[in-house]
Amino acid sequence: MVKRAFDVTVVLGAHLFPLLLPVWVLLWTVIPLLIWLEDRGPVFYLQRRVGKDGVQFTIRKFRTMTPDAEQRTGPVWATPDDARVTRIGRVLRATALDELPQVMNVLKGEMSLVGPRAERPELHEQILNDVPDFERRLQVRPGLTGLAQLSGGYDLSPASKLRYDLEYIERMSLWLDIKLILRSVVRTAGARWDQRSRQSDAPTPDRR
Repeated sequence: MVKRAFDVTVVLGAHLFPLLLPVWVLLWTVIPLLIWLEDRGPVFYLQRRVGKDGVQFTIRKFRTMTPDAEQRTGPVWATPDDARVTRIGRVLRATALDELPQVMNVLKGEMSLVGPRAERPELHEQILNDVPDFERRLQVRPGLTGLAQLSGGYDLSPASKLRYDLEYIERMSLWLDIKLILRSVVRTAGARWDQRSRQSDAPTPDRR
């Protein structure tokens, strides 16, 4: 309950704080405009994800790939320098601003600001074949950011991701969440979210 109250307070406080209000207005208007101008495609991309206790929910993200990215292949793992990513999409990925619409999932209680990264149902099932304990990370709500995302990047192997997520669950506290949020803000400001981890050994889940 405390973590939930913290999430809602931070999201609403950040958006309503007078000094930050112009920034949010700019982000919520300029980003959709730039996405639409590049290829006249949809601004948002809806995707099913696996949440706490295995309950599926729908996230909305700013679209970073071409509209027909999975028309032929279906759900696949993205690769470094993926040709399907648009120009504005590369900027959004580097700053993690493509995730911004997920604040609505946080307000709805489907996600937290900090927690394990929510996987797509199809990829989650694939991972379980190789890492049966992967479901242990579903003990808590998935997060916009998290220990695994910050420590290893988006291209961590599932086994490595599980280790980081279980460490977060064991150490979970508001103080840890605050530290991880601040680290995330710094990484967004430096546009360093899309850097690949040298220690990873798996491709990146599709982050359209």
